[in-house]
Amino acid sequence: MADSHHTDPSPRGPLLARQRRTGPGSASPGRHASVVIVGAGFAGLGTAIRLLQEGHRDLLILERADEVGGTWRDNAYPECACDVPSRLYSFSFAPDPTWSRRFAPQEEIERYLKRCVARYDLTPRLRLGCELQRATWDPERLRWDLDISTGPLSAGLLVMAQGPLSESAIPSLPGLEDFTGAAFHSAGWRHDLDLSEMRVGVIGTGASAVQFIPHLQRTARQVTVFQRTPSWVAPRRDRPVPAWQRRLFRLAPPVQRLARGREYLVREATLPALLGNRTMAAPGRRGALAHLHRQVEDPELRSKLTPDYALGCKRVLLSDDYYPALVQPNVHVVTDPIASIGADVVLTTPGGAARAASGGAAPADTAHPVDVLLFGTGFRVTGASYAQRVIGVDGCSLHEVWQGSPQAYLGTTVAGFPNVFLMAGPNTGVGHTSLIYVIESQINYLISALRLIRSRSLDAVEVRAETQQAYNVEPQNRMAPTVWAAGGCSGWYQDRTGRVVPVGSHGWAFSVWSVKAGSRRTRRFRVRGSAARPG
Repeated sequence: MADSHHTDPSPRGPLLARQRRTGPGSASPGRHASVVIVGAGFAGLGTAIRLLQEGHRDLLILERADEVGGTWRDNAYPECACDVPSRLYSFSFAPDPTWSRRFAPQEEIERYLKRCVARYDLTPRLRLGCELQRATWDPERLRWDLDISTGPLSAGLLVMAQGPLSESAIPSLPGLEDFTGAAFHSAGWRHDLDLSEMRVGVIGTGASAVQFIPHLQRTARQVTVFQRTPSWVAPRRDRPVPAWQRRLFRLAPPVQRLARGREYLVREATLPALLGNRTMAAPGRRGALAHLHRQVEDPELRSKLTPDYALGCKRVLLSDDYYPALVQPNVHVVTDPIASIGADVVLTTPGGAARAASGGAAPADTAHPVDVLLFGTGFRVTGASYAQRVIGVDGCSLHEVWQGSPQAYLGTTVAGFPNVFLMAGPNTGVGHTSLIYVIESQINYLISALRLIRSRSLDAVEVRAETQQAYNVEPQNRMAPTVWAAGGCSGWYQDRTGRVVPVGSHGWAFSVWSVKAGSRRTRRFRVRGSAARPG
């Protein structure tokens, strides 16, 4: 092996730093870039902008689609909008004074990202229609060899910024392949279909579904909503941003920063309820139940829509028109489990698991005729396919190393995968506010790593396995009393082993002050001996 591992003589140094001693070796085939970023959504574009501001010109952004925008490009279903207040949903270095509503609609967010591309001149570094197929660590050259759809490429440093909502999740249902009508996920909405005379079956009742179901109710002939688990739904209280306020923000940016800070603190006030404080959770629960009772009079339907788990265990949804849509005569809510799919029908089993557990006779399945199947079933948050494509120092992929339970140091670096930085990685999600703050903190961490690499003439940095393991014990202990771990539900907040993965590592989900502490931890690398150490 041509490289030498320069390590901290102290066993407590968290990172390994590596330098070549025999020169760079033969050139890799194809183009080489110092930094390659995968994904052109908020995380990827934000990373590229900040790196350019730091003077890192040799970078490329790979995007498999033909446009930038990430989830805000893909999710163009009717009524799609952010469920985080607009004031928080922009980069801190590029605030937008033009949001038209408190919760920005999808098309405005997509336009914002495109304006960022133009403003910061990212187009020359964008490679659209370019998909990463495999990334393999080269231990001799200390770089990443990338197989991409347009030809070979190598990278000194690889930033995986494809985002946690980049791959749609469609459940495996018996007979789905036999369905003869149109079937699509909300992230691939069929705008060419006229649904006015259609019987639409909606599978899933998550954050996207509560936005598009009211549209379907007004458009389709009949809507059958197949609900597995009811969600807590709170009032949205969306409203237009007055023209005078937009002008004020444009003319006086400090005023907009103050408004953004106030919005942040308001969101932070909801956090104790998620962390297990029952006293703080009670008003939110009462408010959500009152919202349900005001909008749904039928006791049978209301019972179907009442969750039996703690508020916040699953994502709390915001809507003022979801419940009113469900009470309309052309909408039917089905809570029996789906048994199978036919050519033009969804079959459900009355009583479902409860009937089977009681040992009762198997009931006849109920048929629900549908012309279109629409999946509002979310995304592959903890099982994304990119983990199978990134191959580390020992020839194993991230998927093989994680074994269904993703872990990383500060949600960003992974042992055995030098020079890889995950944006919005494991345990970086927040359940109450904007993820963009966390992404920007991770970008600061990446920038500090690059400064260290330059100043020490290093070729690679890698977190120690023992450091990563010790780090990941703490957040799981702190998660024990939270609604995500003890709220009585299952969902995308947990991986397949039951660990709470998408949210909560150390400071990320634990109040504005601890988030800032987490940000300080990712602000810079410290150096001890010849090893790189974050702190």
